[in-house]
Amino acid sequence: TVGCKEHRELAREAVRKSLVLLKNGKHVDKPFLPLERNAKRILVTGTHADDLGYQCGGWTKTWFGLSGRITIGTTLLDAIKAAVGDETEVIYEKTPSTETLASSEGFSYAIVAVGESPYAETIGDNSELKIPFNGSHIVTAVAERIPTLVILISGRPLVLEPTILEKTEGLVAACLPGSEGQGMADVIFGDYDFEGKLPVSWFKTVEQLPLNARANSYDPLFPLGFGLNSKPV
Repeated sequence: TVGCKEHRELAREAVRKSLVLLKNGKHVDKPFLPLERNAKRILVTGTHADDLGYQCGGWTKTWFGLSGRITIGTTLLDAIKAAVGDETEVIYEKTPSTETLASSEGFSYAIVAVGESPYAETIGDNSELKIPFNGSHIVTAVAERIPTLVILISGRPLVLEPTILEKTEGLVAACLPGSEGQGMADVIFGDYDFEGKLPVSWFKTVEQLPLNARANSYDPLFPLGFGLNSKPV
């Protein structure tokens, strides 16, 4: 039966194994991941933190895909709430409010999920490849105040502004994880290690495209096959 327990467990495993860790801490000797599941208070924010349709992408419920609870599954927010300790307070805001950012001292860390809306075929053509929905601004606004893990949900590399790379503590390319958001929580909280490697080169600017890993001028932000590990707890 489509959507049965066995299928969803397999999908969850696929998510765990496909996540690519691009950054883990601002300093090599101070890894940020895995996250502390018994933290006192955490902020979960971003356009993609609680949206199954965005996790699934195009060619799902409809040709171009949809947003919202389009199928049975768990969003990243669902998974985080299930993974953290009973005493941990999870504050969710799709877009972080001024009041929340002003009280940032009370948060142990933030998880910001941003990315693209679903697309298929030519409707997805994009010459700029910037994070939509003011994604870069949301990330920067949070990361300037709270230690931040960014989870990028997209079917392709997107432009990562220098401020994102400088100010965030952790960065994960989740690709399109589909219906099982628990697979993301399994890894970021340390039940499993990161295994994913980039299947493509991640460009610094769109002017570099197309990137050829065999070219003498090859100078990506992250090379083909890149992917860090974190030590599971």
